[in-house]
Amino acid sequence: MTNRLTIIPAIDIIDGKCVRLTQGDYDQKKIYNEDPLEVAQQFEDAGLTRLHLVDLDGAKASRIINHKVLEKLAGRTGLLIDFGGGLKSDDDVRIAFESGARQITGGTIAVKKPEVFESWLRQYGGERIILGSDVKDGYVAVSGWQEKSQLELFPFLEDYLQKGVQYTICTDVSKDGLLAGSAVQLYRQIREEFPELKLIASGGVTTMDELEKLQEIGCYGAIIGKAIYEQKISLKELTSFVTH
Repeated sequence: MTNRLTIIPAIDIIDGKCVRLTQGDYDQKKIYNEDPLEVAQQFEDAGLTRLHLVDLDGAKASRIINHKVLEKLAGRTGLLIDFGGGLKSDDDVRIAFESGARQITGGTIAVKKPEVFESWLRQYGGERIILGSDVKDGYVAVSGWQEKSQLELFPFLEDYLQKGVQYTICTDVSKDGLLAGSAVQLYRQIREEFPELKLIASGGVTTMDELEKLQEIGCYGAIIGKAIYEQKISLKELTSFVTH
């Protein structure tokens, strides 16, 4: 029996509002709702239990900015929130957890300052620190996908598995925000190579069929953003993954 795929809706925040970018481009921004709490409550009402909350202002500023939004969502819903975007210092991570994050995601920091990311893993444990592994042409992408590092994805994952990482959110940058399908083949390869890693697929998920495929190959979860906001997948349809 394959484990049931965990559906993780996404809320991206700029200026306190719920937005989506296309391929990480701030010039391709669309505001979907002025009130992220309203959106989060709709997710919770549909029976979803998790939320991927991204501080896009923070990602740009390289420090936490929208922690008040996090605090509000954590305080007024029961959603388990993983929070990311610009977390660079011990203080940023402390503020995120104090504001109600259940987990935090670090991507660029894991590439550029591995010693800092490793110290978070030691302090908080692999249950609470998610590795963000954004990928472009087989290499890890950093800094809001604006640059491609010299690190190949598979050795990068291998290295952090040894250091205690349990979860990774893997986004194929070429797929993100285009509603053109996710990188199923890439995820299949990751699952074959690292079966013990809890793999969360992200970027381009557009259809229920894809979610079934991601479940079949053994992904732990799937992050869905634009497909919900553009009504390609309804919250009602997603309840099939929630109800047992």
